[in-house]
Amino acid sequence: MAENLDPVFQIQRIYLKEASLEQPNSPAILLEQEQPSVDIQLGVEATPLAEGVYEVAVTATVQTKIADKTVFLVEAKQAGIFEVRNLPQEQMGPIMGIACPQIVYPYLRSNVADIVQRAGFPPVHLAEINFQAMYEQQQAQQAQQEGSRIITS
Repeated sequence: MAENLDPVFQIQRIYLKEASLEQPNSPAILLEQEQPSVDIQLGVEATPLAEGVYEVAVTATVQTKIADKTVFLVEAKQAGIFEVRNLPQEQMGPIMGIACPQIVYPYLRSNVADIVQRAGFPPVHLAEINFQAMYEQQQAQQAQQEGSRIITS
């Protein structure tokens, strides 16, 4: 009997892996009238769990400050477990770096907005992300770093 080699891509689970909120300068900072600055950092990581099963996580760090004092800091990691089988190896990078994060990210956006709002602040809505552009930029940076290592060694 021949083994089924059709490509498989399935979402097994989407979940909030980590979330934290800090308001180190409350309550005094809450009385400030100045508009805070907002810094947002995003990251993507993929981890194999078993044969053909991967966890892909998208992390957001949102820090708002007034002058040099933190108003609030939110860190959240949204993850998904994906079954990916029978795909050519050259497609695995784009699946892990583009397709899976695009599925997970809307959940992260919602959770970050909810955490910030429940903390008593207007919600922070993370912008839409072009994960394909982000992935291509990371690939270009890696190629450039590898190229510079070859030149310097």
